Order: sequence, then C-alpha cells, then structure tokens
Amino acid sequence: MPQLNPDPWFFIMLTSWLTFSLIIQPKLLSFITANPPHDKAPKAPKTNPWAWPWT
Repeated sequence: MPQLNPDPWFFIMLTSWLTFSLIIQPKLLSFITANPPHDKAPKAPKTNPWAWPWT
C-alpha cells in the first residue's frame, strides 16, 4: 500500500515545518504591531431597561 509509505512526504513536512519555525516565524514576530494593547480599565456600558408595551 503506497499511501502508508512516509518516505517522500515526511521529508517535505519536516522541511516545511523547519522553514516556518526557523526562518519565517522570527521575521513575522519582529514586526511592531500597528495597534498595541492598552492598559485601560474596561467601561461597563450604560444600559436602560426596556419599556415593554404589554406590562
């Protein structure tokens, strides 16, 4: 059964995984985010009760 032979696909998977983790990922993580998170306290929204017409 040839689909159980990992010979060509394991090397391709290993090469692509190493390329991503060693080359591409550090380059992507070095960018500065355009919208950095802030330390603001979250505000609770002001809600008004709904006036149901049948009550």
